[in-house]
Amino acid sequence: MSKSPANYRPETRLVHSGTLRSQYGETSEALFLTQGYVYNSAEECEARFKGEDPGFIYSRYSNPTIAMFERRMIELEGAEAARSAATGMAAVTTAILAPLKAGDHVVASRALFGSCLYVIQDLLPRYGIETTLVDGLDLDQWQRALRPNTKTFFLESPTNPTLDVLDIPGIAEIAHKGGARLVVDNVFATPIWQSPLALGADVVVYSATKHIDGQGRCLGGIILSSEAFIAEHLHNFMRQTGPSISPFNAWVLLKGLETLGVRVRAQTDTAGRVAEVLASHPKISRLVYPGRADHPQAALVKKQMRGGSTLVGFEVKGGKAAAFRVLNELKLAKISNNLGDAKSLVTHPATTTHQRLKPEDRAALGISEGFIRFSAGLEHADDLIEDLTAALEKA
Repeated sequence: MSKSPANYRPETRLVHSGTLRSQYGETSEALFLTQGYVYNSAEECEARFKGEDPGFIYSRYSNPTIAMFERRMIELEGAEAARSAATGMAAVTTAILAPLKAGDHVVASRALFGSCLYVIQDLLPRYGIETTLVDGLDLDQWQRALRPNTKTFFLESPTNPTLDVLDIPGIAEIAHKGGARLVVDNVFATPIWQSPLALGADVVVYSATKHIDGQGRCLGGIILSSEAFIAEHLHNFMRQTGPSISPFNAWVLLKGLETLGVRVRAQTDTAGRVAEVLASHPKISRLVYPGRADHPQAALVKKQMRGGSTLVGFEVKGGKAAAFRVLNELKLAKISNNLGDAKSLVTHPATTTHQRLKPEDRAALGISEGFIRFSAGLEHADDLIEDLTAALEKA
């Protein structure tokens, strides 16, 4: 008996799920680089717009290539439906904002990517949506923040950039008892190592720019949830406001998915080796890696993640000046604000991704002036370790 696509293992789904073939029987998924579509008759056009005839109308709404990318992600994530977006932040903003109205309330973890913090702290209140930031590790704070008008909980796990791991099932339970939904940004874990929907989350978002592309080529994002959430809250919002992904970018991301499992496993192995070496380095005062026994939430990592991470966080003794010396001495790992790439990348969060925060707020999150985020690439682990240790000698 042949398996249904949903029963294949993730590696198989990453190669085969969602493929649509034209009459030409192409091996690689086709790139449908078109704005619109034509109809055989005015009657067919009318039926298509009424939703009575299945098919594509306009690439701002959907497109065969985009549909393939979404279907592959649906089957990988175990979701019912998905909508892709032009960027990761377009996906995050849409997932949070689209279901809300003035008078609603959002609770979010304080440990967030800088742009996500902007959406929560600055953007939502402009439209009369109240927000509360909590220590995401403290379940009591999530519980106390609940109000009768709370509609959404939002978190990242592991967090950017300090790699804290939040209790997704516990937070989901609090949200659901209070009548709220839980939206999880799963970028740092990737769908290879964590499945938030299976843990109780209602919505999962990704910056597909990161590991899903994984080769520094294009931008993209995706939102995965139930059919009801997508249909009720996202479909018309995205159709009318247009945060649409281009068919070309969707095609690049679709092809990137074919190697996602191979890349993430290799990068995670490398990150683990880097963490092992750096943990005892005399120039480093703190190291955080979800795959280690000394991670602050090591028990939770084992419970809700299938692996560690492709990222390592470490604090160089000597603050910003020492951290900058390390960054400037690196030959292989490149200074960037991106992550999840085939090339190893290093980021100084205090002056880039989280520079808009007040110093005391960064300190509260554990983002010191000496903190560096390392994103493992596909280089040989020994070369990266030699590069990092040589640079640390200059700290």
